[in-house]
Amino acid sequence: MNKPQNRLKKLPKVDLHLHLDGSVLPETLIELAKHSGSELPAWEPEKLLPYMRVEGDCDSLAQYLEKFDFVCAFLQSAHALERVAYELVKQCAEQNCRYIEVRYAPQLHREQGLTVEQTIESVLRGLAAGESEFGTVARCIAICLRGHSREQNLEVIHGASAYLGRGIVAVDLAGAEAAYPPELYTAEFALAGKLGLPVTIHAGEAAGAESVETAVLKLGASRIGHGVRMKGDAEVTELIRSRGIPLEMCPISNLQTKASPDWDSYPLRGYFDAGIRVTVNTDNLTVSGTTITKEYEALRDHLAFTDAELCAIVMNGAEAAFLFGEEKRSLCAKLAEELNDWLTETVS
Repeated sequence: MNKPQNRLKKLPKVDLHLHLDGSVLPETLIELAKHSGSELPAWEPEKLLPYMRVEGDCDSLAQYLEKFDFVCAFLQSAHALERVAYELVKQCAEQNCRYIEVRYAPQLHREQGLTVEQTIESVLRGLAAGESEFGTVARCIAICLRGHSREQNLEVIHGASAYLGRGIVAVDLAGAEAAYPPELYTAEFALAGKLGLPVTIHAGEAAGAESVETAVLKLGASRIGHGVRMKGDAEVTELIRSRGIPLEMCPISNLQTKASPDWDSYPLRGYFDAGIRVTVNTDNLTVSGTTITKEYEALRDHLAFTDAELCAIVMNGAEAAFLFGEEKRSLCAKLAEELNDWLTETVS
């Protein structure tokens, strides 16, 4: 590893937008398949990886999402969910992540009879074990899915509410954004608001600025997942800026899914310079073939971010975390001190 890369790996980081089922190690999938007696198209990690990872760019978000179907079939037991959650904390700790929010859709992991609550408990056990062993603070976001019935999504909202403050920190809406606009899910997220659940919504990834606006004004989103395609709408952009709503941007994934066609048109630099609270995240470690360190390398190499600006983005992430009270103050204070040390070491 060269010196600039090593320096960025040492940068203390936050990852707020990280999908559990998009970050499973191929070695783990092989062991889970053997344990369950399932078949795989390949039994060596390097040969299995093409079934789990995007090779190059996709034509659309829908094509990108196809990789999840393959992996999800092996994440149907409490053991599997707990294991991959634990290993995800380890992966993030290796990249010097201080805090992560791992999201997953409980309804996708019930084919073998688990309840929504049992899937949540399994993921939380794995995250807690990883946090205890590796030191990275790990919390969970439960996802409602576009295309699922109202009953299914309301069940997720109720299940998440039962664990709010005990590992669950928020709920999300994800899936095929262009086919299922956010206004279809106002009832579900009205319930989330009544139950005191913070809300983040995937918006502005496969649809435009109107999706972002609806997520904020009608679904109560206090953060937006991606927000890439709002850049052409000055009113929505100002709405996000003036309300201080953080964007959970995932640069490498955003280019792979064609949310943005190339680095020259990718709006993160412009958003940051305009005072929007940009955060940088991985989305899916395995599907996108990324790490949080690679994401920060991309900002430096393609968008000319300075070390001080990278630290500002990390602090945006800490301040946007779905934590409250002393937990939030402690995270922000610790990161501010570590980032200052990192900058001082860099200068020296």
